Amino acid sequence: MVLVFFILILSYLAGISQGQLRVGFYGNTCPNAETIVSSVVRQVASSNQNIAPVLLRLHFHDCFVQGCDGSILIENGDNAERHAFGHQGVAGFEVIERAKAEIEAVCPGIVSCADIVALAARDAVVLANGPSYEVETGRRDGVISNLSLANDMPEVSDSIQILKAKFLQKGLNGKDLVVLSAAHTIGTTACFFMTRRLYNFFPGGGSDPSINPSFLPELMATCPQNGNVDVRLPIDRGSSGTFDNNILQNIRSGFAVLQSDASLYEDFVTRSTVDSYFGIFSPFLGISFEADFANAMVKMGRIDVLTGSQGTIRSVCSTF
Repeated sequence: MVLVFFILILSYLAGISQGQLRVGFYGNTCPNAETIVSSVVRQVASSNQNIAPVLLRLHFHDCFVQGCDGSILIENGDNAERHAFGHQGVAGFEVIERAKAEIEAVCPGIVSCADIVALAARDAVVLANGPSYEVETGRRDGVISNLSLANDMPEVSDSIQILKAKFLQKGLNGKDLVVLSAAHTIGTTACFFMTRRLYNFFPGGGSDPSINPSFLPELMATCPQNGNVDVRLPIDRGSSGTFDNNILQNIRSGFAVLQSDASLYEDFVTRSTVDSYFGIFSPFLGISFEADFANAMVKMGRIDVLTGSQGTIRSVCSTF
């Protein structure tokens, strides 16, 4: 028994020395780090109401290419990861840089850009009236940035089978796919991403038949054929400014804006997950969209992280 006890202790200490993600990682080395990030996000949100979905999307895109290592922040010319086609429209870089600069002023060389991205995403969700959750920290920053590495990002035109496969490659299951896709409950998209679904869904033309017939004219009016593809529209019809499960109800009713969201109702596993949040007995069974979303965010935040002596701590997030 004594030998087993010491083996457990040594294993624990080895994990700490190698570096593992844990809540409160900076408790001793930079205790105000999370407060600084939260303060910056709130300040930016006071003049930019769209910053919540922007920061949430930034975290997702960072984690899906080389893991949650802050590599999407690096600006090293036209070949930088952040310029990949799959990252088009991703923004919020200046918010992370601002938080990083304030943290560097009090804790130089301690807090990674990757952790700031994760913390800012959580704070953004809270600002949109979404669930608060504890963010594991201790990530290190990556040193590789190449746009070719982002070739396999999930896309709005992907089938449900492809989406499930891409998420599975990152250790995420069908339920994670549903609740993380439901992050679209806040924010907007461009008509650029709607053209195929509205006008060229079939080889000979036509619209996606899964769109509710009463919703189709509304979408076409906002995004007319050969119109301005930069025009933006809410992704969650009727509730785009508040974090809630309304988008899942829209998916059930044929009011999903994005094709990838609509496809969640074409697969047994993902459809069952969507429906589970609206069952009569769901509250009594402990089924909670907010809790599941928080858990999925923590799970996503662990994808291929660099810890311990891996990677680096960048002093400026956009440079090596």
